[in-house]
This record gives sequence, structure tokens and C-alpha cells, in this order.
Amino acid sequence: MRTGFDNDKYINLQAQRIKERVEQFGGKLYLEFGGKLFDDYHASRVLPGFKPDAKISMLKSMADQVEIVISVNANHIEKSKVRGDLGITYDDEVLRLMDIFESLGFYVGSVVITQYANQPGADAFCQRLDQLGVSWYLHYPIAGYPHDIARIVSDEGYGKNQYVQTTRPLVVVTAPGPGSGKMATCLSQLYQEHKRGINAGYSKYETFPIWNLPLDHPVNIAYEAATVDLDDANVIDPWHLEAYGETTVNYNRDVEIFPVLKAMMERILGESPYQSPTDMGVNMAGFGIVDDDACREASKMEILRRYFQSAVKVKRTGLGQEEVDRLELIMHKVGIDTDYCPARAAALAKAEQTGAPAGALVMPDGSIVTGKTSALLGAASSLLINAAKKAAGVPHETWVIQDSALEPICSLKTGILGARNPRLHPNEMLIALSISSSVNELADQVVKGTKLLRGCDAFFSSIIPESDERLYKTLGINVSCEPCYESGRRFHK
Repeated sequence: MRTGFDNDKYINLQAQRIKERVEQFGGKLYLEFGGKLFDDYHASRVLPGFKPDAKISMLKSMADQVEIVISVNANHIEKSKVRGDLGITYDDEVLRLMDIFESLGFYVGSVVITQYANQPGADAFCQRLDQLGVSWYLHYPIAGYPHDIARIVSDEGYGKNQYVQTTRPLVVVTAPGPGSGKMATCLSQLYQEHKRGINAGYSKYETFPIWNLPLDHPVNIAYEAATVDLDDANVIDPWHLEAYGETTVNYNRDVEIFPVLKAMMERILGESPYQSPTDMGVNMAGFGIVDDDACREASKMEILRRYFQSAVKVKRTGLGQEEVDRLELIMHKVGIDTDYCPARAAALAKAEQTGAPAGALVMPDGSIVTGKTSALLGAASSLLINAAKKAAGVPHETWVIQDSALEPICSLKTGILGARNPRLHPNEMLIALSISSSVNELADQVVKGTKLLRGCDAFFSSIIPESDERLYKTLGINVSCEPCYESGRRFHK
């Protein structure tokens, strides 16, 4: 796969930039982290070469200076808001994040519960944190937020919030999801620190949009596709253009809120250190791009995937057609259509030829492998083993799964678990393949061949089960499906 991004260069530049910003404010910085601190697969897809844990690796280079604070909105706790990608509530996600950060060697100082107004769910969560020995603080709703600056930046506003005790120069403020109050937490602390005579500053780390790429660059447009449900839009930063005569890119919400944010910082610090939203950022991702064409191509593919994901969502739920319509416009903006990925035409052709669901995958060398539905394997299983064979150099016609491995699995499915469909799902096929590898060297090669498929794109002629899609994602294979079901039934699971 073509590499378009130098991950090591990025980590070094990013770490240096953050250290400079800490020093700019006299040795203490509250850094609002937008997006994901780890498992940033969107970034790794649109910037091939960017490692999903790049931001964590960067922070590790200064781990002894870093303290992590996690913000969570009390209203989200009360309403049991769920992370769509993980299926867990925001309060559980706070605990999961703490475990992950600490396992990576980071110090997690505390949890801040924002917008607290005696919500019973938030009270229960505080008790839970007490039982776990976790420090927590409460921040309250402020009347007139965010426009009543005089009230907000006063003892009646930020001054009423509990002061978060921090001990390290770089305080990274992150959250389980959007709307958690990260920026408000940072600014409240800025107010509280300066009341105590402590020099501190605020900055923001948001990877996308990339400020020093053109507005119409596919990498930035892919960010619009990724946030189509939030109705975000990339815009030229007018404040930066006015202050410096330099064209940079930001997104609409940061541009809209900047005058308010600047006024708050002027009231806290006496003057604002920033003249634009771009000034506030520390993102150096644009300087890590080493092959612009590779990043453009990868971003167009990501936009296409987002389109099919939204189209499948509409088919499954009946909701979100406006997102599909907007994604069609985004695709037009970058000059692609639904046939941009060659795997789609191959999968649809195979399905028409066989009269059953089929799939196709673009191999690292650009060739296409297909898989069909058979008596033993579904389309997703067939495609995976065919692609792994090709990656491992094992002839397509070679049978690598032993009957002794297949029979117990099929018997368990139909005889014990009562399944009507004896076909193996991809995870079941891999288990059979792994069992066979103990006596068949070629089977072992095919198992290892699955590692070579990371980053490849697969397309299916109909919607595959969510469990099959999860397995593909675990292997690092990107999945898109035609927005239709295999059968005409009304209920699908």
C-alpha cells in the first residue's frame, strides 16, 4: 500500500510544538484534545502511514509531564448516552479510558462532571468513582453561557466551579465523546489558576481539518464526510486571514465561537494570546504528508466508504437520508461516484453470475479477488479465505481446511445451537483454518496471509451481518456494502 504520511516525523514535530506552547504560557498548559487520543482509524485511512496510536506515542515522549483529566457531561450520564462505535454508556467509557491511559503509563488525575445540576445518574456515578478511589470535581451550568462574558468569567460563573487540583505542566483534557465540556473545563481552570496567581494557558489539539491544506483538499473534505451527522463544515478562517493575511482552514463551529472565546481569554488574562482559531491549534499533521497524491486517493476512498455506510444505515433504520444526500454532494465535490472502488463492480458482477450474495476485495497490488456464497461458506467467509490465499501465495483451488476441523463446527451450529444456516461465518472459518494449520502447512500460510490484507477495501453485493463486518474491521479490512438485503424479508438480524 502506498505510504503518504511520515509518522515518526509527525510525532517529533507535534511533541516539539506542544512543548513550545507549554513554555509560551510560563510552564502550564491546558490542552483540549479533540477527536480520539488512540485508535484514530479515520486519520490512518486518509493519511496512509499515520498510525492509529500516533497521538498516544507522541504524548508518551513527554509522559512524565502529562496529566490527563476526563470531562463528562452530567446530562449524558443521566440519559445513559451511548457511544455508537462501542455500544457502552459515556460513564462506562470514562472508566474504560482511565484503564487504557493508566495501562499505557499515563497519570489520570481526575474526572470532571460538567453541567452538574443534581442529576441522580451523576450522583450515582460520583459514588461509583468514590468506591473506585477516583478523584472527581463538579462544574455547574452558567446562566447566559456562552455570550454573557461578564457573568461567565466571574465568581458567579467559572468561580463557582470546583477547582481541579492538577500537578503537572501539561494537562490533557479529553472526553468520552462530543458535547462533554472539554473547552469549558479548560477555561474554568484557566480562570481558577489565574485567581490563584498561577500562570497557565489554553490550546487545542484537533487533527482535522488540517489548517495548512487547501479548503478543497480531499483530506479536509473527508473530514466533512466523517462528521456529516454533526453538520460540520470546513471554512476559511476569516480571523486568521484578517490578522495575518494568510489563508488557513478551520471548521465552522470554532470560527463561530472564536469571538466569544477571545473575549473570555481577554477577561481572564488581560489580553488574548490568539488572534484566530488557527492560532489556538497545535496540529502539525500537514507537515507529515510526504506523498500528497497517496493521501488524496486514500481520502476519496474514505468518502466513498462513508457514503455506503450512511446508505446502509438508511436501509437498516429508515433514518438519515439527508446524510446520504449530503455525502452525494461531497462525492461530486471530489469527482468520484459509487463505482470509484473497482471492488464494487466485481462484487455485483459475481452476484449476478451466481445468483447469490458475493464480495470482492482490492489486493495490495491492485488486483481483485472475489468470493461467492456456497453450501459451506457465506460470501464474507469465501472472500476472506480467497484473499488470504492470494496474499500467502497459495493456489486458489487448494483446499486448506481439514474435514476434521469443519465437522465439529457445523454439527455444533445446526445440531446443538439450532442454526438453520450451516454456512460458516468468517470467525468460524478462521477457527477451522487455525485448527487445520496444526497439520497443514498451507493452512498456516493462509492464516498468516490475513495479516497482509490490512488496509485493503472489500465490497459486498448486499448487507452482511454486523458480526462479519466487525471481524473484517478487526483484521484492518475496510468494508462497504450495497444498501440492500439478500432476501426480501422485513426483519433482518
